[in-house]
Amino acid sequence: NINGLKRLFSSFFKGSSKTEKKEETVRSKYMPVEETPIEEGFTFKFTEQGGKFIYCENKEESVKVFKNILAENQWIDCEMLCLRPKLQEQYLRPSITPTKTNLNARFFLTDCEFLVAHDGSIIMCAEQIANHKLIDLPENFVIIAGTKQLTDTLSEGLKGIKHKYKKNIPINITSIKHFKKNTTDSDDSFLTYGLPTKHVYLILIEDF
Repeated sequence: NINGLKRLFSSFFKGSSKTEKKEETVRSKYMPVEETPIEEGFTFKFTEQGGKFIYCENKEESVKVFKNILAENQWIDCEMLCLRPKLQEQYLRPSITPTKTNLNARFFLTDCEFLVAHDGSIIMCAEQIANHKLIDLPENFVIIAGTKQLTDTLSEGLKGIKHKYKKNIPINITSIKHFKKNTTDSDDSFLTYGLPTKHVYLILIEDF
């Protein structure tokens, strides 16, 4: 259930020990500020904007999490847009009908290129979304990613794409960083007005 997912997520970042907290209190105010770990930085920014994050230790666990997401949202007897054959093969359930063309499917299952800690955004390109614009894709996203895809900045992510694909750099590189929250807060609506916003579940797999 979703509470189990939250407990799993909370276990990802273990609290500091008493020893570490004691050391913090005696640090000189003149010492450099310790940098936030990249995993924690990304997760904070991503969830702060409304994204839903679940950490998994392996692919098998991620399949169970995916089933829980389907159950939580009652995504049964519906279509799933997926442009990545391997993902479709691994996560397809009997109650879900896959499609590569219906942009009005109930949800979009995909992977991504990089996760950016600086602003909690997710970088994608034509490998994931073909020539489609984010605004034209389903409202609900389920994104599969690995901890190796974490990067500090957008610039580093773009360099990573260039290195990964070398002479055949994909087109339609974009990032998604505005996520719909379960709230009626008018400030959120104002800040994201006119921008493509999605309900996003991110399943992050260790060393994937």
